[in-house]
Amino acid sequence: MPLLVDGGGDEREMLLAYLEAQRAGLRRAVRGLTEEQAAARPTASELSLAGLVKHVARCERGWMARLVDRPDPYPERSQNWAAEFRLGEGETLAGMLALYDEVARETEEIVRGLADLEHSFELPPRSWFAGGKFNARWLLLHLIEETARHAGHADIIRESIDGATVADLMAAEK
Repeated sequence: MPLLVDGGGDEREMLLAYLEAQRAGLRRAVRGLTEEQAAARPTASELSLAGLVKHVARCERGWMARLVDRPDPYPERSQNWAAEFRLGEGETLAGMLALYDEVARETEEIVRGLADLEHSFELPPRSWFAGGKFNARWLLLHLIEETARHAGHADIIRESIDGATVADLMAAEK
């Protein structure tokens, strides 16, 4: 899992590579943890590492559904947003990581299948979005931004659990 993205490729491939680099940061943050550690909330926040993985996977899938005019795969999120960040009955870190890998493959397939990044979609007004027309380029940048934000949260949570830093986790990959 590289920390830096290779500068080659066209815009679409570079955006997908940047998104994958941020996903890798989240996957790295949970490497080697027990289910209990992954579900722990060791900071002032209510966030856990497993909950972050669940959230980013489900949100990315939801955004991709919106992009290709499919129904929201998780409509219950709007009723209980806090549950989005916690594992439910029978959910595990391993299961969330498998989901995240599946979502990543789906995203790449969808994005590579678009005629171009100008492919647009409507976003209805709700909560913190004003609504309007957006394109696939905006959506990929948004996914990179949000995944990076949560990868940063994950770094802090992981360090709070066992002291492992990004540098430690990167060195362990070699």
